[in-house]
Amino acid sequence: MSFEYAGATVEIVDAATILAAARVNPVELLRRAVFPAPVSGAELTVTSADTGSGPVHVFVAEIRADGADGPSKERLRAIVLGNVPVGPLLAKRIAAGDVVTTRIVDEVGAAALAAYRKLGLDRPAGPAAEREPGAVLADAAAGMQATVGYEREGVVRLRAEVARDEVRPEHLEAMVRLMLHAVVELLGPEAGERPLAGRRYLVSRETIPRVATTTQTVTLDQVGGLADLVAELRQIAVSFRHPEAMARWGARRPQGILMYGPPGTGKTMLSRALANEIGADFREVRTPEILDKWLGGSERNIKQIFRDARRYREPTLILFDEFDSIISYAGSGGDAASQAINAVAGIFKQEMNDLIEANPNVIVVATTNFPHRVDDSLIRSGRFDVKISVPRPDEASRAEIFRKMIAQLVAVYEEPGFTMFADGVDVAELARLSHGMTGADIKEVLRRVQLAKAMQDARTGGMVGPISQDELRASITELSTQR
Repeated sequence: MSFEYAGATVEIVDAATILAAARVNPVELLRRAVFPAPVSGAELTVTSADTGSGPVHVFVAEIRADGADGPSKERLRAIVLGNVPVGPLLAKRIAAGDVVTTRIVDEVGAAALAAYRKLGLDRPAGPAAEREPGAVLADAAAGMQATVGYEREGVVRLRAEVARDEVRPEHLEAMVRLMLHAVVELLGPEAGERPLAGRRYLVSRETIPRVATTTQTVTLDQVGGLADLVAELRQIAVSFRHPEAMARWGARRPQGILMYGPPGTGKTMLSRALANEIGADFREVRTPEILDKWLGGSERNIKQIFRDARRYREPTLILFDEFDSIISYAGSGGDAASQAINAVAGIFKQEMNDLIEANPNVIVVATTNFPHRVDDSLIRSGRFDVKISVPRPDEASRAEIFRKMIAQLVAVYEEPGFTMFADGVDVAELARLSHGMTGADIKEVLRRVQLAKAMQDARTGGMVGPISQDELRASITELSTQR
């Protein structure tokens, strides 16, 4: 999706994915965009919120202008001294170091600054800043309205809400247009008819969110070391989000995905990330929800799970985690236990046969550490169309996992005056030392170092340096000897 505005070329990369990701994590856009003076920067954030009228997508654009902090102390002194008859005399006393005179003038300046802000003189120049708080900018084509506010000095803030069920890529494009409209207004008429001529703005997801990532909020952007696998999951997400394209070509997207591989390689995390990429609700089914010691109970449970699935109106990913423990060795043995397993497996096969036709909003993922324990008839094509092996990461993949995990920690926790990791951290060496480790193991390596640093900080009152390469090496060695 691309368009031109005020001479600039604007490209929005996969708007549907941006809107889907915003259901889980705030998505920050255009933070690195450069605009002509006096606009010093702009940010566009898309997030999700629950309101009294239902869930909404919230679009917030903040545009900063030079001089956002108001006049300097020196400027205020000049204003004060230039507007009183004894100004030159007071200026000489300040220059001579007279503390009392300096304090009096600065207190008058502080009062002037308070009045300056109260009167709204701290707003940046331009028509956008002349709008009263609560004024509205609108895009008629998308039916989008954004209110104008001034919550901080020198910052114009646009805010719009769209019901989650109604939000479309056109709303994101409209918000970008409204933000650029406000930028152009701040530049003023002297900037000409095409004040952004020759500039190109790319609207795409930031890969490292500035919030702590949990298993529930992980995205495919944050998955390290599985590039081919992530690319395949992205394709599945695209096919899920664009049913009109599927229908046009008579194509059928996958209705079931089987992920298999050793423990700790991230199968459950990938399932969550796929749900977040789609913008789908996540429903996890575990063994106790199905298996029942009473005759016929397990069969009733599996039927109820699929009965509910056929009624979902929101996009939903259903995860059968540890699939082999729910349905294993189907068809073997003649005892009561085997017959119960066969009954559950038989119902599962029937329900999966037409699930996508019954409810295209649902996609099923099953994960297992032991694929040989699952009968082939259960996971044949048509039921589970995609089968993905999730291996232990190789050295290059481990380096990527270390890099992304460290970058995420830095984005969330570092702040002015606090450095979390030393400059000399070598992820390539860490990858070599962590031979055989999974993503879960690498996360544990970092957790142990963080905990050790926090305990040291607590004992010394903050006199702790950043995490070093030696400390990371020691944590890897410690975990390796315990495995």
